[in-house]
Amino acid sequence: MNKKEFQIALGNRIRQLREQKNISQTELANLCDIERTNMNRIEAGNTNPSSFLLYTIASKLQIEASELFKF
Repeated sequence: MNKKEFQIALGNRIRQLREQKNISQTELANLCDIERTNMNRIEAGNTNPSSFLLYTIASKLQIEASELFKF
């Protein structure tokens, strides 16, 4: 798996987990204190989020950070 494939898989996983919790992209972005457009780029696999942002996303989704990487 190359970097782009990894980012896409991670983004898809974040979207899947967010939708399971019935949280909108805007809501999750607000909870994480980032712009909705940034969350959109993360979910689309168009950016490489920091480890702290991934921790924050997991925290706001009320899951362990390791769950983000189960794809």
